[in-house]
Amino acid sequence: MSELEVRIVHLPPMRVAIARAFGDGPELEAWAKMYAWAQEKGLLDSAADTRVFGFNNPDPSPGSPNYGYECWLSIGAEEEVGSGIGEAQFPGGRYAVARCKGAHNITQTWHRLATWVENSPYSAARHQWLEEFLGPLVEELDVGGLLLDLHHPITE
Repeated sequence: MSELEVRIVHLPPMRVAIARAFGDGPELEAWAKMYAWAQEKGLLDSAADTRVFGFNNPDPSPGSPNYGYECWLSIGAEEEVGSGIGEAQFPGGRYAVARCKGAHNITQTWHRLATWVENSPYSAARHQWLEEFLGPLVEELDVGGLLLDLHHPITE
């Protein structure tokens, strides 16, 4: 197993549109809701500075296959949401970030990143952990070729 490459970043505050789903594997449903909304709003045409994040909410519970997932899309102050899409002001924060390729590697990479944080000069922080989708917002995710930056919240 190769050494995990970790970089420290500060995510700036940003306004985000939120698509939520709940069930057994809700990621693709949340992604589809966000894609449909962004396409309807014409946000896919000028998405150069757009960032897409996701995370479990709520986390899986023992004994249940169901959990929630939120998909976030960064939006400008003037963008109106609606149509079953929420919004929030993300305050930003400091993160330890590791790259992950392929959905089958997400859990393992999260564990390796958490271990890295435990053994680093940083401490785990309480702000939101995030999975950042790298590449354009597309209709269907290629889960095998999925490229993510995993953001573990940290503090000094």
